[in-house]
Amino acid sequence: MGLMAPFERGMERFLVPVAIKLNSQKHVAAVRDGFVFTFPIIMASSLIILINFAILSPDGFIAGLLHLNSIFPNLEKAQAIFTPVMNGSVNIMSIMIAFLVARNMAISYEQDDLLCGLTAIGAFFIVYTPYQMIDGQAFLTTKYLGAQGLFVAVIVALITSEIFCRLARNPKITITMPAAVPPAVARSFKVLLPIFFVMVFFSALNYCLTLISPAGLNDLIYTLIQTPLKHMGTNIFAVIILGAVGNFLWVLGIHGPNTTSAIRETVFSEANLENLSWAAQHGTTWGAPYPITWTSINDAFANCGGSGMTLGLLLAIFIASKRAEYRDLAKMSFIPGIFNINEPIMFGLPIVLNPIMMVPFIMVPIVNCAIGYFFVSMEIIPPVAYAVPWTTPGPLIAFLGTGGNWLALLVGFLCLGVATMIYLPFVIAANKVNNMTTNG
Repeated sequence: MGLMAPFERGMERFLVPVAIKLNSQKHVAAVRDGFVFTFPIIMASSLIILINFAILSPDGFIAGLLHLNSIFPNLEKAQAIFTPVMNGSVNIMSIMIAFLVARNMAISYEQDDLLCGLTAIGAFFIVYTPYQMIDGQAFLTTKYLGAQGLFVAVIVALITSEIFCRLARNPKITITMPAAVPPAVARSFKVLLPIFFVMVFFSALNYCLTLISPAGLNDLIYTLIQTPLKHMGTNIFAVIILGAVGNFLWVLGIHGPNTTSAIRETVFSEANLENLSWAAQHGTTWGAPYPITWTSINDAFANCGGSGMTLGLLLAIFIASKRAEYRDLAKMSFIPGIFNINEPIMFGLPIVLNPIMMVPFIMVPIVNCAIGYFFVSMEIIPPVAYAVPWTTPGPLIAFLGTGGNWLALLVGFLCLGVATMIYLPFVIAANKVNNMTTNG
């Protein structure tokens, strides 16, 4: 702790006061609490996703470990039972967040929270990707209803609530009905004009945006982010930059891994195939032609528990957190986290717009990519070349991906230990934020 003390004092002096101010800021609190409210739904769906992809999938880690496919030949058909759960949870995350953030803002302004939240959903779909006509039928893409649409959902909710609430408290804008009118009807008429102006604003905004991007606001944002990243080669800098950008986007509410996935496939897919072909021909991953790829570095050493190596965060919470809600959340998130499902911790803590946790969330994968790069480039361990199911527990990915190299397994655990150590002072800082907020 002696080496960490100066770092902790620095955080207490600079980062903790900033975190306290941000946490008490009306808009940040509305977004943070909106994500927290989704936790029960996300937690339940994460457990079902774990069952679906780790147990019922032919490529699942537990299914392969227990040889379930040989015992139950039609096991994968059972996935059809649980697959729709995603459509009612993570795949409509943006709709839930648009409603909840706007509702929280309306509560803080002491205005009609339910109608404000419903108005935000309407505004979200006004600027949503336009429907396409296929064989005379209108189809609306679901691509941006889930995590990929979170950023736009948050922005739309904040703008909606500001317009709605400011107009709703202006007596010249609201419509007051006679006392004889039923309360529900009077309530609706009172905010009729604020809702009208919100719809007009977003309709005009959407029209202007379609002149720039016919596919809508979500597509425009993702295009702007992806364009500068497309021309990178298969090197450690590409791995670190793509990882850092993806995780930075995550803390802003943009699904970073999905944003950069197309670029990763373009840059690294051919290299991964050649590495796999080499391993199949030579019976070893030593000498693979492309030792540095996204799979061999980031997936193997910097993704334990999911984006941000959040299994390290869970361990750090168990070790150092004095916050009961953090410890309870870590207990519920630990089993999914072992299998790299980290939505519960992402949205339950949350990490999104969390000024304390966003720093290690970005830093940890960079450090662990550097560690993995050192061991692979110095030929201390062979590169990962074999395909490994994404639900494989983090430290085992390097072990199985190298064909069973025990030193690679140790490096995987080393990276998990480093991640935990990096997260520790930030968990301690979160304790201090909680204490100062409670006592202040």
